[in-house]
Amino acid sequence: MASWNSTGIDEDQVLVEERRFARILTLNRPKQLNAISFTMVSRLLELFSSYETDPSVKLVVVKGKGRAFCAGGDVSAAAHAIKESEWRKGAYFFRKQYTLNYLLATSSKPQVSLLNGIVMGGGAGVSIHGRFRVATEKSIFAMPETSLGHFPDVGASYYLPRLRGFFGEYVGLTGARLDGAEMLACGLATHFVPSELYHFLFDLYHIMYVGCVPQYPTSQRLTQLEEALCRADTSQPSIISAIIDKFSRTPILHEQSAYNRLDVIDKCFSRRTVEDILAALEEEALKKKDDWIDSTIRDLKKASPTSLKISLRSIREGRLQDAGQCLIREYRMACHVMRGEVSEDFIEGCRALLLDKDRNPKWEPSKLELVTDAMVERYFSRIEDEEWEDLKLTARPNLPASATSKL
Repeated sequence: MASWNSTGIDEDQVLVEERRFARILTLNRPKQLNAISFTMVSRLLELFSSYETDPSVKLVVVKGKGRAFCAGGDVSAAAHAIKESEWRKGAYFFRKQYTLNYLLATSSKPQVSLLNGIVMGGGAGVSIHGRFRVATEKSIFAMPETSLGHFPDVGASYYLPRLRGFFGEYVGLTGARLDGAEMLACGLATHFVPSELYHFLFDLYHIMYVGCVPQYPTSQRLTQLEEALCRADTSQPSIISAIIDKFSRTPILHEQSAYNRLDVIDKCFSRRTVEDILAALEEEALKKKDDWIDSTIRDLKKASPTSLKISLRSIREGRLQDAGQCLIREYRMACHVMRGEVSEDFIEGCRALLLDKDRNPKWEPSKLELVTDAMVERYFSRIEDEEWEDLKLTARPNLPASATSKL
């Protein structure tokens, strides 16, 4: 595990392949499910910064090695820094990570992320802000921070409230897991490209019932997509999108998908407070037996009460803020979480889920009603420390329309 105050750059954690005018970046910590380390953030920031001014780079493809795209940030390193009373190391990591998120959100070079596997927390931060996000049937997306005593960050308060209705509040508060079909339906993914086995079954159906062989073979579908993108020699989003379209299919949402419950989600998660959301869900549960509603209530009741309240406010404020404003606010919040002056739930969540693994965190405050408005307000305030300052993001002139729309 990389030290959080390391200044060296280990290139092996991000593999770089130059393919004509394209660059293929592979997140390379497969044993850790490609969890984002300080070293990885530093390397990605260095690479994407250099690509911005390099005319020989027209397209960047990001993928993960192994069964995950990226399972999130290296939270165990964060917990260690806090326990050693070195919260500023954690703050420095978040500062770099959020700066990377901002660069990706405002990049002039199209980014294609191949989300074939687990995409959680920090993994969303290095992909969802990019122009193209390709899900597969192996994709598993979640923002599980409230179960860790944290909050959905890395710019989540920008993109979650921009999902349809109040689906973002549902995903952010409950930590619900979404598959590739759900990611495409709600807008977290821009395309869906099946992997080999799934695509074989799809093509067999196509041959039997449509009467013709699909244009593209079934083997190594994502590798073929990579090769097609590299051959294209273009930065034009319309051309890149058309290329991905040729490999894409429209997946079918499973019957029990949360996205099929938008009416209930909008009715309940549009409420003003977390207490009101829970009360609305419990009222729905009384009307009829529904396992999905019951599990949603359980997920909310297992999460950190403090995390739920600051997360809801963060997502609600993000509806009216641009990407940069969201990241600046999230940095304040993350620093307060690291300091633990209001609540130490982040340390407790890491202990219960990652270290001791008893999965029985003891939250403090333990109930929603004990988390006051004044306590929540402190997470959104400046930190009174002479060595601390707000996140500063560089102005980004002459950006493409896809980037300026976020500012």
